[in-house]
Amino acid sequence: MGGYIIVSIVSGLLFGIMDALINANPLARRLYAVYEPIAKKSVNVLAGIVIDLIYGFALAGIFWLLYQALPGGSGLVKGLSYAGLVWFFRVVMSAASQWVMFEVPVGALGYSLLSGLGEMLVLGILYGLTLHP
Repeated sequence: MGGYIIVSIVSGLLFGIMDALINANPLARRLYAVYEPIAKKSVNVLAGIVIDLIYGFALAGIFWLLYQALPGGSGLVKGLSYAGLVWFFRVVMSAASQWVMFEVPVGALGYSLLSGLGEMLVLGILYGLTLHP
């Protein structure tokens, strides 16, 4: 249980760091300019940290629960499989919804898809190498 708590905290912190790097760099700022009219002028950092920690605990816990059912013979492959699943349900479905409902440039959606894949792969590898029921 101690390992789960540590990995959950680490993954939550990684979530926050990766989100900051993904969303605050010059390329992202240019691609996401479409959101500028509705974007907040300042970010509630404390709320962001809490949300990312909750994500970390949730995703690590779900990985732990699904571990035996995930394809792959090693923890690493199971982590990559999990990353693909989470990427599809978290990132791909969100990008598809935005594409259907809003006038969002394809470049912004592509950036979201690729950066989200990278983020999920990092977390999947972390879980696969560290969490074994």
